[in-house]
Amino acid sequence: MLELSGAAFGAMQQAYGGDTFNTAVYLSRCGGADLRVSYATAVGDDALSEDLLTHWKQDGIALDLVRQIPGRMPGIYQIAVDAQGERSFSFWRNDSAARSYFDIDITPLEAQAAHWDAFYFSGISLAILPPAARARVLQFAAGLRQTGKRVAFDNNYRPRLWESADAARAMFLSAFEVADTLLISADDHQALFGLVDLQASVDHAYALAAPELVVKRGAATTLVRMGSAAWSQVATEQVAVVVDSTAAGDSFAAAYLCQRLAGLDPAQAAAYGNRLAARVVQHRGAIISVSAMQDFMPAPMQ
Repeated sequence: MLELSGAAFGAMQQAYGGDTFNTAVYLSRCGGADLRVSYATAVGDDALSEDLLTHWKQDGIALDLVRQIPGRMPGIYQIAVDAQGERSFSFWRNDSAARSYFDIDITPLEAQAAHWDAFYFSGISLAILPPAARARVLQFAAGLRQTGKRVAFDNNYRPRLWESADAARAMFLSAFEVADTLLISADDHQALFGLVDLQASVDHAYALAAPELVVKRGAATTLVRMGSAAWSQVATEQVAVVVDSTAAGDSFAAAYLCQRLAGLDPAQAAAYGNRLAARVVQHRGAIISVSAMQDFMPAPMQ
């Protein structure tokens, strides 16, 4: 989506972002030439959409899964950031092209299923789609997992995007079942399931059947669990000043998955994810500059 940040009726900065897109960009940067990242979405045929595609390609994102739908336009969101760096969002996305990605019989994503080693989606991915399209996403994810591919689900929960909390809970439970890697933000999990506190959220998450589970708890230690093992705790990196917490979880997911795909164990991957998230929250906007994270990026081949 197009991103607007700044004070209402004041000077605003235009950029672009969105939870899974942010992850795709950071994953492409962290993986370098060894990792090909495609992003499945839809845009329009307007000038803004064309500019988005140009920038996405420059970000290292392969465009083979993007649909361009005539007459449609991208969604827009505005970020407001308080004095503590915490953000709130306003969305204009009901008519966005992305909502219509699955309005054809076979999408580019489904047509190329055999090509992928991993698939990453989120609660927001499901929230913006109509019910039939949500079912297709879950069916696609389940099919990939059955063939031994990695399927990762991030529990980003935005109540305003759902028709009801019951509908959201039902879809999240279905997503938990088709994924082998769950990336859980404890506060979102608490809100979704109406749990009394974050400890109850952690306990509830531990009972999920996913083979690989990561629970993010803000500045508190990140919890990782493989199979039925006990939690392993991974320290976060302390930041003196949080400038903007936008994309903290998205960048964590990218760094974590990059390291897991490279063969590192979950604790090592979580430590790397915490490092990148700590870097991202010290900059404004969802996607920080390349120069601000050069040490996370592989050196170019000579």
